[in-house]
Amino acid sequence: MDKKLFAQAITKYLLGLALIMILLFLPAMSFNYLNAWLFIGLLFIPMFIVGIVLMIKNPELLRKRLDAKEEEKEQKLVLLLSSLMFLSGFIIAGLNYKYKWIIMPDIVVIISVVVFIISYILYGEVLRENTYLSRTIEVQNDQKVVDTGLYKIVRHPMYSITIFLFLSIPLILNSLISLIIFLIYPFIIILRIKNEEEVLEKELKGYSEYKKKVKYRLIPFIW
Repeated sequence: MDKKLFAQAITKYLLGLALIMILLFLPAMSFNYLNAWLFIGLLFIPMFIVGIVLMIKNPELLRKRLDAKEEEKEQKLVLLLSSLMFLSGFIIAGLNYKYKWIIMPDIVVIISVVVFIISYILYGEVLRENTYLSRTIEVQNDQKVVDTGLYKIVRHPMYSITIFLFLSIPLILNSLISLIIFLIYPFIIILRIKNEEEVLEKELKGYSEYKKKVKYRLIPFIW
């Protein structure tokens, strides 16, 4: 096992956990925010398991997932907007718990949990199908076009899945106001995809042909 990679992964995992706990529990002024604990469990327990599996079976993919240094100017804007979305959404969710602004029925939370779990499973499937995935826009050495599984349906299934994944988060946290904030995410993804496809067409052999074969980027029959 790569001890350096393991240390990097554990450090980022713990920092991410600490940051989300601060953003949710500090505005809530309480550790009794059960929806926050539910979300943390749903996110970080599978994340830990997936991280261990990748560490053992595909450390290179884990290394790429941990690397978030964007070179593309457009993607730096995407990262900034995404960060602001998450920061404000989580803080508002904590405040919503504290002040009881809008409380949704339990059935909404339950349905959102189901959507989150299904999306998480599909996200794992995309990682299995495409070992070239990284958090940055880049074309890697010997990279090939992936056109199997979910990539037969849309060209960017990972982004399609993250829309459902992320839009379920504020509902799990029982914050309708945070959902309104998170609705900016599909537009952020559209911005990212447009730039990403420009890079892929220029640098990835066979991508132009793949675009002709799979017409839709994000949602079948729509876009």
